[in-house]
Amino acid sequence: MRNWSMGLRNLRRYPSLVAGIVVIAIFVGVSIYAVIAIPYSQATALWIGGPSVTATNPKNAAPAWFNLFTSDKLPSTIIVDSVAGAGTKTEQTLDNGMKQVDITLPFKYTFNRFPTDLRLYTQLTSAGSSVNMTASWLTPDGRTVVLQESRPVKASDTYYIAQDLDLRVRLSGAAPQVALLANPQNHGKALEGNYQLILTVEVPQTATLDSRLVVYGQVYGMAGTDYRGRDLMVPLLWGAPIALMFGLLAAVGTGVLTFILAAIGAWLGGKVDTVFQWITQVNLIIPLLPVLILVGHFYSRSIWTMLGLVIALSIFGSTMLTNRAMFLQAKEAPYIEAAQAYGAGNFRIIFRYLIPRIAPTLLPQFVLIVPTFVFLEATLAVLGLGDPVLPTWGKVLNDAYAQGALYKGLYYWFLEPAILLMVLGVGFSLIGYSLDRVFNPRLRTV
Repeated sequence: MRNWSMGLRNLRRYPSLVAGIVVIAIFVGVSIYAVIAIPYSQATALWIGGPSVTATNPKNAAPAWFNLFTSDKLPSTIIVDSVAGAGTKTEQTLDNGMKQVDITLPFKYTFNRFPTDLRLYTQLTSAGSSVNMTASWLTPDGRTVVLQESRPVKASDTYYIAQDLDLRVRLSGAAPQVALLANPQNHGKALEGNYQLILTVEVPQTATLDSRLVVYGQVYGMAGTDYRGRDLMVPLLWGAPIALMFGLLAAVGTGVLTFILAAIGAWLGGKVDTVFQWITQVNLIIPLLPVLILVGHFYSRSIWTMLGLVIALSIFGSTMLTNRAMFLQAKEAPYIEAAQAYGAGNFRIIFRYLIPRIAPTLLPQFVLIVPTFVFLEATLAVLGLGDPVLPTWGKVLNDAYAQGALYKGLYYWFLEPAILLMVLGVGFSLIGYSLDRVFNPRLRTV
C-alpha cells in the first residue's frame, strides 16, 4: 500500500500522464454520449442501412466542415417535403370525376457548386391504378424546363431526375443536376437563387398525393458519408465504446489471469509450474492472428467469440514468463518466509503477501496492452473479419479500402478512423509509460 500511495502522490510530476488521462477521458465521454444519443438498436440499423434509412443521404459526401477550406461553397443536401408542410398544394375538381393536384416545391440554392443528384419521391394513396404526372422546373431567372410530361405515377414512385436520359438529350447532353442549376453566364458555376419544382397530377377524387424533392449535396454532417450514403458519424462515435470495451476486457482478462497463474506457478513450483511453462512454450509458437482469421472464416465473426479466443490465447504468453521471474524473486523475501513459518497456507501467501508485492507493476502492463487489443480488433475488421453488425473504426477502414477511397480522393473516409485509432493508442501509451516510471523505482527520476 505504501508503494501505491507514494506513486499516487508523484502523479503530478508527469505531464504526459495527465495528457494521457485527458485523452482517455475524452474517449470515455464520447462512448457514453454515443450509447445514450444513439442506442444500440438504432446504431446497428443505421449501419446495416437500406434504401429507407439512407434514401435522403448523399453518397461519398465530404464532411460539412470542408467548406472552411474551399474557395467555392460546397452544397449540402436540401429536402423539400410536402408532408412536412413545405411548399404549396392546391386541388381542383374536374368534370371527368377526377381532381387536379398542383404541388409546388420551392427551395433556395445558395451554393456555387452543383449537387450530386436530384430525386423526386411521390406517394399516392388511391384505390385506382397509376396516374400521370407533369413536372416542370423553374429557375431564378425565370426559365421553365419541362422535366416530364404524362409520366406514370404509382402508389410509391421515385423519379431519378439526374438519370433521365431523355431529359439529358433535351439539355444538350449535359447532366440534369448540372444543367438545371447552371448559370447561363458561367456554365461552370451554379446559379444561386430561388428554384421551384411544380407537379401537376390528375388523381381520383378520394386520392391523396404527397411529394418530396431531394437535392443531394457534396457535403454532409460532421463526418461525411460512405458509398452507401451512411452517415460516418455513427461508426466513428460507436467505434469508441466498442474499441474501449474490447481493449479493456481483453486486457483485464489476460492481465489478471496471467498475473494470478504466474504467482501460483512460481509459488507452488513442481508439476504445476512445469505444466504452466509447457503450455506457455507451446502457446508462444501459435500465431494469434492466423488463428483468429481461421475462426472468423470457418466459425464465427462475433466480437464475443473473438474476444474469448484472444483472452484464451493470450493468458500463457510472454508476459507469463516475465511475471514468473518477478514472483520467483519476490518469494524469497524475508516476510514471505516469516508468513510461511507462522503456518500461513499457500493461497493465503499467494493472495495476501506475494501478489500485493508485485501488483504495482501490473497496472502499467495492463494499460500498455490495451491499445494492442484495440488495434487487433481493428485489424480483424480491416481484413473483413469484424462483427458484421457492429459499426466500428475497422469496418470503416475496410469499406474505404474496398471502395478505393484513396484513389478517389475521399481522404476523410480513412483518415477519420485512422486518426482516432492513433490518438487512442497514444493516450494509453502516455498513461502506461508514465505509470511505469511512477511505480518502477529503477525508472523513477528525481
